[in-house]
Order: sequence, then structure tokens, then C-alpha cells
Amino acid sequence: MARRAAQGQPDTKDVPDEPWAFQAREFLRKKLIGKEVCFTVEIKTALGREYGMVYLGKDTTGENIAESLVTEGLATVRREVRGNNPEQARLCDLEDQAKAAKKGQWSEGSSAHTIRDIKYTIENPRNFVDSLHQKPTNAIIEHVRDGGIVRALLLPDYYLVTVMLSGIKCPTFKREADGTETPEPFAAEAKFFTESRLLQRDVQIILESCPNQIILGTILHPNGNITELLLKEGFARCVDWSMAVYSQGAEKLRAAERSAKERKVRIWKDYVAPTANLDQKDRQFVAKVMQIVNADAMVVKLNSGEYKTIHLSSIRPPRIEGEEKNKDKDKRFRPLYDIPYMFEAREFLRKKLIGKKVNVTVDYIRAATGPAEGTPAFSERTCATVTIGGINIAEALVSKGLATVIRYRQDDDQRSSHYDELLAAEARAIKNGKGLHSKKEVPIHRVADISGETQKAKQFLPFLQRAGRSEAVVEYVFSGSRLKLYMPKETCLITFLLAGIECPRSSRTTSGGMQLAEPFSEEATMFTKELVLQREVEVEVESMDKAGNFIGWLHIEGINLSVALVENALSKVHFTAERSAYYKTLLSAEETCRQRKEKIWANYEEKPVEEFVQLSEEKERVANYRPVYVTEITDTLHFYAQDVETGAQLESLMETMRAEIAAQPPVEGSYSARRGDYCLAKFADGEWYRARVEKVESPSKVHVFYIDYGNREVVSSTRLAAMPPAFSTRTLPAQATEYAFAFIQVPQDEDARADVVDCIVRDIHNSQCLLNVEFSGAACPHVTIQFADTKEDVGLGLVKEAW
Repeated sequence: MARRAAQGQPDTKDVPDEPWAFQAREFLRKKLIGKEVCFTVEIKTALGREYGMVYLGKDTTGENIAESLVTEGLATVRREVRGNNPEQARLCDLEDQAKAAKKGQWSEGSSAHTIRDIKYTIENPRNFVDSLHQKPTNAIIEHVRDGGIVRALLLPDYYLVTVMLSGIKCPTFKREADGTETPEPFAAEAKFFTESRLLQRDVQIILESCPNQIILGTILHPNGNITELLLKEGFARCVDWSMAVYSQGAEKLRAAERSAKERKVRIWKDYVAPTANLDQKDRQFVAKVMQIVNADAMVVKLNSGEYKTIHLSSIRPPRIEGEEKNKDKDKRFRPLYDIPYMFEAREFLRKKLIGKKVNVTVDYIRAATGPAEGTPAFSERTCATVTIGGINIAEALVSKGLATVIRYRQDDDQRSSHYDELLAAEARAIKNGKGLHSKKEVPIHRVADISGETQKAKQFLPFLQRAGRSEAVVEYVFSGSRLKLYMPKETCLITFLLAGIECPRSSRTTSGGMQLAEPFSEEATMFTKELVLQREVEVEVESMDKAGNFIGWLHIEGINLSVALVENALSKVHFTAERSAYYKTLLSAEETCRQRKEKIWANYEEKPVEEFVQLSEEKERVANYRPVYVTEITDTLHFYAQDVETGAQLESLMETMRAEIAAQPPVEGSYSARRGDYCLAKFADGEWYRARVEKVESPSKVHVFYIDYGNREVVSSTRLAAMPPAFSTRTLPAQATEYAFAFIQVPQDEDARADVVDCIVRDIHNSQCLLNVEFSGAACPHVTIQFADTKEDVGLGLVKEAW
């Protein structure tokens, strides 16, 4: 067989194959490797070499390998060696037959074609690897250096290459100064594991990469993938640098390594998992996201009601380097707005997660670190992988270029369980120039903080008052009724106080010392936080106080926060609410809580009521009839009507909405209803309509109110779906408005009233009429209504007919 020139000895040359040497070797290799044989020893030399016969199988009745070689013309018989014994004679006969049949080396004229041209060195290994395009190449494993490094003969061109297995590292044999080799623990076992399975076997190799002249590849054998097996048996560990090029699915390698770690086999015999001391329930749980603290941290609420801060594993939020940070010493540094892409990262997480349920898998707990030179102190951190709807949030953040991946020491096990996906996402973000990796101008957020700046607030007030309802994001909750808002359209921060209520005060330091918290102040703060922190809300600014804080009403998904606090007995109504449109609602909510003696009303004693007569001023009646379409009439003779003017908008919204639902039907049962939520509901006619959840008795009994028609229904939650933002009340407000008849008294007797309702239903239900608001009542406007054609007054008709 061919031999390579000895390295370091310039006078030696490569020796090529003798003719038929490789074919003879291949004949034996294919016949014997991995097979059971039996052998006899006939001669032993002084040097300890043994000569004998080898038979295929368990005993000497099997195929005689020497005879087979001679028969194929792949060996010559040493006729001078032995005396005249029958075995020798048989070999001579077989040789004569092979010569006669011109087999193997006795064939004519073909000896020149039987010598391999072995290529020991490759001019440009990287180009060579790239030229194979990661296609499997047939090969024979010629030598195993250690568990993860082999010499392979690539066919059919006889390239002899050293291949290191991608994605792993096995224990190795360290070469000492004196030339001896000392094995690391399990190095010999790992080598034997690979050798006994692959040495001289026919395999396929995928050559995957060639960094620094080292060829990385994966060996495929019909019985399995040696890379995975080495990991599974604890003979190797995963390595990140070559894992990136592994083409057969990095997650399989991680899973194999994980299995070895869990079983504590071989190199992992002393392994302790980063979350070993956590219960299963603390390791994996579902929680609701309450606040995004930073681009890599969030506060979640567990089912137990406990709050917990979670950091996303293995990612680093956008940060600012030293010089930049110190540039504007005089300017107050605000990380959220001043660090490039920090605001975008926070907003991405806020919009995707706030108020949603997520799956949390704890990967590791970072121990607290004390302050050192140039690095701050960190408290203990729970680092986890957070997913929503199957999407790994950290991966999504990294792929948008809004965070980077932390690089670890190879033996550092405290990392994300989806580390390879994070690295791949980062590579994509870099390739596409996303976010932090973009070459474009960095987005700048010039946000004016006018909270407490009386002069600026004064200039800004008339603008906000004129704007009516403005959009805002709640950035911070100081107490139940005091908030910090970010106004996206105006790019400014304001302090906002809830109008119309008196909320229990939390403890604070005043000039007179520490002022204790009033009862239920904590509960009020938590209530407001849970409802509005970091949510998108609408605010109506009415006025401002002398400290530059704006006062007004805050609405979130149809809920007025002032009213909600009063309804939950966490606030009292303040006399300043009298001038507002919400006064009656606030009073009735307060009255209910007061009677129940709930929370802040627990010790309330009623004062005797003094009677007084209210004198009201007479006003001139204004008749301004407008066309409406009556959609629902209630048992109390109130009715719901739609404005004819906005009818076309409603129709177009319904069409688009139903087309979208038909294209992407909601998953049945995926929506969980909550009181006050807007949703879509499937009515008896099989069509979907906008609705509001009024009460949830059980999943099969959800009370809904159809906001565009005024009717109510009890449905199963399987007939409900989340309302897409494009069809929310922001796009088009609820179309059904409640009205009562002005100046007429409805019969108290139920039967008599039912007759009136029947009469009215016949006259005006599902028809167009003309309506004029006469005065605003406690619950809804009181109106007069006329038939569209005859202009006769419906209420007057009822009185004439003695209903």
C-alpha cells in the first residue's frame, strides 16, 4: 500500500501503491470489517509476529481468507516457504487456476490502471469544501485520531483529508514536550467508541466548512450519526463555534447533550443543572405580563397572584458606549429615549406582550454580583425563555436587531435553551442590516418631559383641551389616581391626575415628616397598575393644577378609570365631578359600594338626610330632528338607535370584518372572555358582530351586548373571538345609542307595559325615524321621536291611544 513521506525528513519520498494493493485491501476490508472470524496460529517468529490462517465465521469450516485472496488473483503463494503439505498444494492449485483465468494481478495489460493517485494535500481547502456544496461524499475512514477527528479517503478521487466533526468536541490526547501523549478523562473510550463503529467503514461525509484550514464535517453511516451518538453517550460536548455550520439540525445535538447531562453519563458524571434546585412548577409556568421593565426584562403575574421579574436568557439589550454616555453631562440621561433602539425594543415587547399570557421556561438563575471596578452590582436574576403563541420573544427581538446575543465561555452552561436559534437570528439580523446592525442613521427620540414644568404645561393645556380624546401610553403609576403618560403624537411626557375622584393617598415624605398611607391606597395603586400600566389609553384633559399636572378622564377599552376605582370601592366621588358628564354614573357606583360597606366604606355611617327642593331654570326648547334607525326596544321602553349618517361606515366595516374572518376563521375556544372586554360574537343568524362582554357566568354562559345594535344575548365562549384592532371602537365607535321617551310615563304594571312595548315594536322597530334630544337623563338622553313619513310624534300617539 502507498506510504506518505515521513514529515521532517526531506530526503524521503511518497511511496505509491503497488499494482493491485488497494484492490486486495478493499477485497479484505469489504469481506471482513465488522465480521466475526476464527483464526489458527501456525508459526511465531522471534519478533513476536504470528502467522496463521483466518476463517470467516465461528470455526475453521468457514471460508479460508488466504484461499479467497489467491483465487481472486489478489495474492501470490510463497512456494519456497513450506514443505509439501496439502494446504500449500491447494494454494498453488488455486494460484494456477487464477493465472489461467487471468484474474486480478494476472490479468493482462491492466496493471497500470490499478494504482490510486492519492492526493495528500489540497491546494485550497476552503474552495475544495465549497465546491462540494455540502453534498454527501462517499468515503472510507482510514484512521481515528480521537473521538471527534478522523482521516478519511474521499471517493472516487482519493483525497485523503482530516475531518473534525462539526458542533462537538471530544476529550483529546495531549501531546507532552517529550513526545508522549496523555489522554484527558474518557479520551481513550471516546476514540474506541468512534473507531469500533467507523474505522474502515464505508460512510458518507458532508464537508460543511473550512475555518483556518480545518475541515469541519458530519459523518453519515446507515446506522446513525456518530456526532449525535457521541453526545448522547457523554463522550463529547456541544461547541458553539462549529455548531453554526452543522447542517443536520443543531437542536438534535443540543437534545442529545441534554439527555447525557440528565443521565450524568461519562464527562457529565459530576454535572449539576442550572435549574436543578427548582421545582418543576417554578421551572415552567404560565404568567401574565404586567410591565416591560427594560428591553430584556419584564414583570409577570403568576397564577398565585405573586409578581416576579423575568430576564430574557442570553440576550443583551441595546446599550451605549462610554464616550457617548458622557457627552451630555448637563443633560439628564434617560436610557429609554437616549440609548439608540432601546425605545423600539421596549415598544416591540410592550405591544406584543402587555396584558397577555406567556409561557415561561426558566433556563438559569444568575447569582447576585457585587459592585466591582467599572461594573455595577446586580441582584439575583431569573433568566428564562418566554414564548407566546409558539414564538420565542428573545429570538424575535434579536432577529429585528433590537438586542444582541451574549457570547459565553465554552464550559458555561448558564445560557438559553434555544441558544442556537438566537445565534441564527442574530446572523440574519446582521445580514439584513436590521436595527442595531443597520448602517442607516440611528432613530432619535426627542421627548419633552413637561411633568411639573408649570410654564410648559400652561402653553400645552389649551391644545389638549381642544383635542378632546387624545391617545397616550401609561408609562408609570405613582398611585391609584396619579400617572405619568407618554403622548405619542405630541412626543412628550405629562403627569396626569384622574378627575372627579378622591383616591386614598399613599405614604409620602412632607415638610412635616413622614405621612402615613391612607387605608386601601396600596390596593388602589395595584388596581390602576393592573388595568392601565403600559397600556394604550385615551385621555380627556379638562384642566391643570398649580404644579403643572393635567387633570382629566382616562379611558381604556371603554372603561373610565375614575368610575372603575369608585365601582371597586377604592375611591370616593369628589365634588368637582358635578360639572362632568360622568357625575351620575359616579354617584350611583359610589352609592352601591357605600350600601355594601365595601373597602373604603367599611366604617361608613349614614348622616340624616335634609330635604331640599331643587329649583331648575326653564330653558327654551330646541327642535333639531335627525334621522336614526331603531334597532332594539327594551322591556323598560328604552330603545337603541343608529345614526343614519354613519350607516354606510358600519356596513363597510362589517363587510371587511366578515371577509377577514372568512379568510382566517378564529380558533374555536381560543378566546377567554373577561367582563368589559370588546370581542366578536356569532349571532343566531351565523354572522359575526361586534360585542362587549357584560358578565361571565361560565365558559358556556357569557352575557354579551351587541354594541352596534343594542340587543343582548347569553352565548357560549366558543361563539366568541378576539376583536382585531382594525375593527375596534377606535376605528368606529359603538353605533347603537340608548334613548328613553321624554315627557311620557311608562305604566308600572308589567302586563300593561308589555302591551306598550309590543305596540312600539310594531310601529318603529327596524325602521327609520326622526329623533330630537329634549334633555339628558341620568342613564341616557330623553328624546321625542317622529315617524319618518308622516312626521307624527310617536310618544304623543301613545298618550292619545291611552297606552
